[in-house]
Amino acid sequence: MDVGAWERVELRDIEIFLTLSEELHFGRTAERLHVSAARISQAIKKQERSIGAELFERTSRQVRLTPVGRQLRDDLRPVYQGLRASMDRARLAAQGKTDVLRIGLLASNAHELRPYWDAFRSLHPKWGLRLRYNGFIDPFGPLRRGDFDLLLTWLPVEERDLTVGPVLFEETRVAAVASDHRLADRSSVSAEVLADYGVVGGDAGSLLPDYWEDAFLPFHTPRGRTIERNFTATDLDQIYAIVSSGDAIHTLGAQVTRFHIRPDITYLHLHDAPILRWGLVWRSDDDSPMVRSFVRIARELGTMSL
Repeated sequence: MDVGAWERVELRDIEIFLTLSEELHFGRTAERLHVSAARISQAIKKQERSIGAELFERTSRQVRLTPVGRQLRDDLRPVYQGLRASMDRARLAAQGKTDVLRIGLLASNAHELRPYWDAFRSLHPKWGLRLRYNGFIDPFGPLRRGDFDLLLTWLPVEERDLTVGPVLFEETRVAAVASDHRLADRSSVSAEVLADYGVVGGDAGSLLPDYWEDAFLPFHTPRGRTIERNFTATDLDQIYAIVSSGDAIHTLGAQVTRFHIRPDITYLHLHDAPILRWGLVWRSDDDSPMVRSFVRIARELGTMSL
């Protein structure tokens, strides 16, 4: 990219390009950056005009980087990460802190886990703590890219480059159904109903390992019946939209009964589903003292039963 073209590209546009190069999906990129899909498209077209070449090949089925796009991604990624790190260090210095521990959350119940957060902040006042949501479509990508230092996720996690640490909490499971569903007047059901009505799976572009998806949303009932993924979704809001329409039901951790109360959704206890365990995961090559300290605190406090 020549200097003139670089000057016409804003930092936000660079973030959009790099995020799209990871997601390869305009909708997921828009959701991740909290902007419209039109904003993503406009930013990419602007960059392509500045450079004079297409950065992505788009079809109705997929989005992929062109050779020019791959080169730009490889050149920009370390520059952008360096800029973000510099801004973070400046913010920390202004707050009197020396570093920040970044934790990605697949769970919704961060408020219930305050004992862990408070203990870390109390023991290490010079370190910041940043909690952010981590989407389930590419569960381990942000951790591997260095966007997070720790990930709180359901278990098991069986990735060669990731280390699994202590379990923070355990919970039962529920089936989410539309409030006018024929099952809605029950308080408890068997996991067999998942095969009767079908559930919502991840979309075709998701990067969910089969074993990991099966641990949360099983492919078979306790009796061995296949649980069909009749619809796909990329986030919890889409899942709720499908379930509330009555087109499918879904299984979730019981935390949703406290943090996702909705008039169009009824939660039913799944009395024969296994307990869901949530634990910490980090990159095996990460020897950060902040990670070590938080893991030690989590082990000392033990597992919460919710």
